[in-house]
Amino acid sequence: MSKTWQPGKKGARDLNAYIRKGTVVYTVRKQADWAVWNDAAYYHEHVFDWRSPITGHWMTGHLSAEGLLLQEGTVYEQPPRGMRNITDSDQQVAGPLGSNDYRGYLDDAEIRGLEKHVKNGSDPTTRQPIRGRGRRL
Repeated sequence: MSKTWQPGKKGARDLNAYIRKGTVVYTVRKQADWAVWNDAAYYHEHVFDWRSPITGHWMTGHLSAEGLLLQEGTVYEQPPRGMRNITDSDQQVAGPLGSNDYRGYLDDAEIRGLEKHVKNGSDPTTRQPIRGRGRRL
């Protein structure tokens, strides 16, 4: 089982003792409630790659181990299971089919409908102005 460090003096002291140059640790970030199509939480990795010239503590970005614990909460030694990295691309739920694995033929009614949709969408007299820029024709 991997180690975890909790916010507090003991957690910060233990995490500082564990860190060496290039140490990677992981935190969990919750997703906003309104983004229901995404995962509920992601993990984020932090690399301690430089020392603070003032305190001498290892730093990840602008955060020391204490700052990371205070800002992000629990820190994990290994990525939490069942979660995706926050930098990974999202899962594709729907979208265009591949160009070489689909053959579809449109009949005349579908083509007329698409042409009507394009014609109605590109009529300059019915377009809405963009936030007050320019003049409506």
